[in-house]
Amino acid sequence: MASNVELQQDDIALADKMNEGRKAILAELHKRIIGQHHVMELVLQTLFVGGNSLIIGVPGLAKTLLIQTLAQVLELKFKRIQFTPDLMPSDITGTDIINEDPATGRRQMVFAPGPIFSNIVLADEINRTPPKTQAALLEAMQEHRVTIQGRTYQLEEPFYVFATQNPIELEGTYPLPEAQLDRFMFHILMEHPPEEEELAVVRETTGIIDPHFNRPVSAADLVAFQRLVRRVPVADPVLRYALSLVRTSRPKAPNAPESVKKWVAFGASVRAAQFLVLGAKARALTSGRYHVSFDDIRAMAHPVLRHRVLVNFRAESEGVSTDSIIDELLERVPVPASGM
Repeated sequence: MASNVELQQDDIALADKMNEGRKAILAELHKRIIGQHHVMELVLQTLFVGGNSLIIGVPGLAKTLLIQTLAQVLELKFKRIQFTPDLMPSDITGTDIINEDPATGRRQMVFAPGPIFSNIVLADEINRTPPKTQAALLEAMQEHRVTIQGRTYQLEEPFYVFATQNPIELEGTYPLPEAQLDRFMFHILMEHPPEEEELAVVRETTGIIDPHFNRPVSAADLVAFQRLVRRVPVADPVLRYALSLVRTSRPKAPNAPESVKKWVAFGASVRAAQFLVLGAKARALTSGRYHVSFDDIRAMAHPVLRHRVLVNFRAESEGVSTDSIIDELLERVPVPASGM
């Protein structure tokens, strides 16, 4: 087991600040958002890792409102892009336009930045636009930069993409390619709240809502937290356990269970193991711990693997879900006996 002496004293102080910041951000979000605590936790872990996440839920569950409120709380630049079939890549990244100097009459090409030049970008209903436009996000999500007309523009840090999808409307949609799905750290499911929480939502949202938000952490703090997460030590058995979960999800793996061979078309990628470990690091820090446990890895399994373990037609016809396959992986893949 890694001990907290492996982190420097300054890092421990920063970890404590990160944990306090998490609590404060949640408190601010709850001024406007009722319930959905698990979703908020995953969104915050996305922030602390520096990743991007896909949020799936039926209309009316406050997916857009949550991300918009988060940007307000953190005072970050926010842009919402409504994805539609006629949206073009340049509508996202920006384009060169002709600009005329009123004094001289001289014309020149000037770059007009698109909405991607923000800190938090909400790609609303991302599956409603064709793959060519969806792909406009790829470089930004992976490299935090965009290339237009041969010129590369760096995006301001911190930079995040949150995308939403509506699972009940399939007509007129374009499923995201596997390569783009893989770039999202988490696949977050947003479900209907329990009855009492839903009653509170109806009560609160039918009155006047005008919350005042405090700013718990700065943009510079978020960048520092992201670097801190990567410095958290991880014991070798924990790394091997994360990798075993990923490798066992692949139907051609020699140790893959029969259910995986029967129902899985494609297993998780190497990036899945990376995000399992990064998410587990963030979870450990926001739990007040300075080392990663097997439970941290297991807690990240569903949101990290849900969009990377792709079931085949047979599984769909038999009603076998990806979540049930992940449940079986967690049951079957042995946890190394190291006392963690």
